[in-house]
Amino acid sequence: MDFSLIRNAWVEINTAQLAENFAIIEQYAPANLKRLCVVKDNAYGHGAVTTARLALENGYSYFAVETIKEALELRQADIKAPILLFGEASLEELKACAALKITPCINSAYRAEQLNNVLKQANQTLNVQVEVDTGMSRWGVPDTHAVEWITTLSQQYSHLRLEGVMSHFAMSDEADKSFALHQLGRFKQVVHHPDVQRLKLPYIHMSNTGGLLDLPDAHFTMVRTGILPFGIYPSLVCNQYPGLKPVMSVKAKVMTLRDLAIGDKVGYGMHFTATKPMKIAVLPIGYGDGYPRVRNNGYVLIHGSQCPVVGGNAMDAMMVDVTHLPDVALEDEVVLMGQQGHEYIGPRDLVAWKHTVCYEILTNWRSRLPRIEV
Repeated sequence: MDFSLIRNAWVEINTAQLAENFAIIEQYAPANLKRLCVVKDNAYGHGAVTTARLALENGYSYFAVETIKEALELRQADIKAPILLFGEASLEELKACAALKITPCINSAYRAEQLNNVLKQANQTLNVQVEVDTGMSRWGVPDTHAVEWITTLSQQYSHLRLEGVMSHFAMSDEADKSFALHQLGRFKQVVHHPDVQRLKLPYIHMSNTGGLLDLPDAHFTMVRTGILPFGIYPSLVCNQYPGLKPVMSVKAKVMTLRDLAIGDKVGYGMHFTATKPMKIAVLPIGYGDGYPRVRNNGYVLIHGSQCPVVGGNAMDAMMVDVTHLPDVALEDEVVLMGQQGHEYIGPRDLVAWKHTVCYEILTNWRSRLPRIEV
């Protein structure tokens, strides 16, 4: 028995729905495009290895991660497809890229020299890409110097094989596409330059999920999907693929039932006072597991009914009002995110309660919650 799975709160990943989502993307995405699946942060909390394997079965040929540990997990699971390491790599990370055959982004002569020396000592070569900063002011070489750097990299470092150029949108999923189009224009000036064109690079990519859905002129040779396979759209205004559904649910069990009298307090800080006789259920999950730190806000589902959160949830527990459920019992299943009966709590509901974004909600469920594939 795997004792690590013993917990009265857990995350469920519907792998059948994940496979269906991948199939839908394959159906609607342009057939000529290469597809890269972003599996950083444990595939946004959904399980990187499972996600990668299903992606490979549905037309994906490339992956992207943010850390060497994430890349190592894929390699140890016998995922042999190319893996791109986002961001700027340190010397130690470059050494790991060489050992694991991971493709880093090389955006300066300093990093190129470091990696070239590592590879020279090992008598090997390695694929690399260049990221162009078109306006996010984050990673990458400024677009004004990109053509020069791409040309230099391709000619002066014998152990580096330049295979691609990328950029990243700041606002591809918003209704106002003006800045996205501004970025796109900058990127086109780089990749359409004759000095870059003659390199015939196989991977030219800028589109994240928003770009895939809304900006066909930005597809180039490959697109990157992050949150889309998990049935979540980056915004409510971008185009949608019919049939995509969320993959993740978060559940718990009722572990304690308490009767409250008028005037009884609930939780740290006593932010809730009963104004009538009540029954509350205590759930073994809290902000230490990734549930938003809320006070008298939000609800869960029990018996297919909304049960409001009362008081402030703690690190390991939260309390909900079940006065309206006469048959509620210990061990009853509780849905904190997902479907129960005709009711549904989506990541965007939790977004409103926490005032954040879907990405944080999905990735914030902690590792101490067992992941169960169903």
